[in-house]
Amino acid sequence: MLALESFQTIHSTGIFPDNPFDGNASMTTTTATGVTGAGTELAGKVALITGAARNIGRATALALAAGGASVAINTRASKEDAAKVAAEIRAGGGQAEVYVADIASATAVKAMAASILERFGRIDILVLNASVRSEKPFLELSYEEWRLPLAITLDGAFFCAQACLPSMLANGGGAIVTLGGMQSLSGASNRVNGSVAKHGLVGMTRALAREYGDRGVRANCIAPGTMNTTRAAGRSARPEPTGIPLGRYGEAEEIASVVRFLAGPGASFLSGQTIQVNGGQMMF
Repeated sequence: MLALESFQTIHSTGIFPDNPFDGNASMTTTTATGVTGAGTELAGKVALITGAARNIGRATALALAAGGASVAINTRASKEDAAKVAAEIRAGGGQAEVYVADIASATAVKAMAASILERFGRIDILVLNASVRSEKPFLELSYEEWRLPLAITLDGAFFCAQACLPSMLANGGGAIVTLGGMQSLSGASNRVNGSVAKHGLVGMTRALAREYGDRGVRANCIAPGTMNTTRAAGRSARPEPTGIPLGRYGEAEEIASVVRFLAGPGASFLSGQTIQVNGGQMMF
């Protein structure tokens, strides 16, 4: 069993008490000018991004805020990094709050969604980015190690989608963007658990696209290639980009720009797709 982590909310003046709903704490948003790449296509929308403290999640939070969305930044443990992302968005004139919650916990996700709705009044965009990665030969995997990526990637997606979809449906539609990976289709040695989790996410994305498309909800998956991001301890070194036709690693901002497109009106007839953003590393 995974331990349930406490739910807290961080904002510009610090950390809320354990009970963020006691009515004694208020939220403020600093307003400034000059959001880089500013646009208005997401104005009035509210986006929840899981695992948004670093790397692709961070870049996505900044990109959606630049498009005009108010952003709910989720993290499980990286409170300081997440607070920096929120501060950067506010400094650019956007609105952002940080929500510390373990998305593998149904209780934490429900509390997080309730707090977002209390703060912003709606949820229009859900970006399921949170995941964990590890490398270990299949025959050496314990059941707990097998379950961890599934709990965060799949259970977390289940809990978050169930918590956010009612608001999308009440408001006439929304956008769900999931972050898969090339390994979901190709498989990956020493990463069976992660490959299975990401492949399941592709299936969930397509199923949601079919089930809720007639109610205005679009769901798409992005499969990033080898990215120039900070790697967790214990990960193997990145291979040289010799197998990538564009001859380089991808940048987090290049994934974030695709998320922003999928969340906006320019992708209004795009749903149920898995989009490979990998510099040509895999072609289908």
